[in-house]
Amino acid sequence: MAVPRGRHSNARKNSKLAHLAKKPKATTVCLNCRNAILPHHVCPSCGHYKGRSYHTEKDA
Repeated sequence: MAVPRGRHSNARKNSKLAHLAKKPKATTVCLNCRNAILPHHVCPSCGHYKGRSYHTEKDA
């Protein structure tokens, strides 16, 4: 079983965790309705992705 070598200082611990801060979600603009959407997702308001409609018959 692995045993830690010793206690790390607060400065060393905090510098290790510095890059783990939450970042805002990346959004793009729907080419059809100009709403903000997540990249590589179908637009929830109009149902388009890359110029194609992906609404099903029951959604319409």
